[in-house]
Amino acid sequence: MCCSRSVENEYHPEVVPELFDISAIKGMKFFDPHVHMTSRTTDDYQAMADAGVVALIEPAFWLGQPRTGLDSFRDYYSSLIGWERFRSSQFGIKHYCTIGLNSREANNEALAEQVMEILPLFIYKEGVVGVGEIGFDDQTAAEEKYYRLQLDLAKEAGLPVQVHTPHRDKKRGTQRSMDIAVEHGLNPYSVIVDHNNEETVKEVLDRGFWAAFTIYPFTKMGNQRMVEIVKQYGSERIMINSAADWGISDPLAVPKTAALMQQQGISTGDIERVTYRNAITAFAQSGQIDETEFSSTIDQSTKFAGNSILRGGQQPRIDKSSIIIS
Repeated sequence: MCCSRSVENEYHPEVVPELFDISAIKGMKFFDPHVHMTSRTTDDYQAMADAGVVALIEPAFWLGQPRTGLDSFRDYYSSLIGWERFRSSQFGIKHYCTIGLNSREANNEALAEQVMEILPLFIYKEGVVGVGEIGFDDQTAAEEKYYRLQLDLAKEAGLPVQVHTPHRDKKRGTQRSMDIAVEHGLNPYSVIVDHNNEETVKEVLDRGFWAAFTIYPFTKMGNQRMVEIVKQYGSERIMINSAADWGISDPLAVPKTAALMQQQGISTGDIERVTYRNAITAFAQSGQIDETEFSSTIDQSTKFAGNSILRGGQQPRIDKSSIIIS
């Protein structure tokens, strides 16, 4: 299918690891509001914790190939509120999630109908801070149908919505996403519109929605481009995330971008808002987020369903002082 060229699809090789000086952001706390930890290793959890990430949100998403049955969705959602929540805690990171039927798999209508039946069993669970990530991919009629149904679920549950804007024809898809949310009676302040870029940010902010930006190494939004957006638009209702999915991505995108912002003169207050505070404010509308729980004790001797993260006689880590499991 032919699609319009957008800023997002341009090649932006602007990863700047040499600019990431962890000492520059030492003592800062970060909240990554969109990171797919199911795709990451324990080393990534450790690196995130060492870089200052204290909490995160893992949205339900497409796993790289289509799921073929309802039970695969059921098990995946269960892992987000169970095993992954536990695994994150083993590195001192508070784990939340959003639950939803992703836009790509909404096009399998027979399966999508079944998934809609089980969503209410999960969206009221502890640690679920929103319905997401939902919205458009190819902007089909089926995607719109299930987007609308899930907006109604979120409204009924009193949960924020985490919107996936499409990779292709992004501006039109973003506008449609917002129009439909308003049509369904949602307050824009309860809707986090994600994967923004330079051609969508102004309208998202002007209309009162939250504007989230996914920092990828070579597409969507790069570190330096994000710095320029904060310089232009400030920090109100803006947040950044890493996504860190199964593709080429970086789970340290949030602290790296914070370091670059600091290096280029953005105020500490603005950095704190776009890398920590705004995400808490937006998703705390779920009633699920308590900052006092971010500093929980690490005890890697504990188990989940009889399983632990330790292997082959590894000794449990019981504090945050070491970066290596000895």
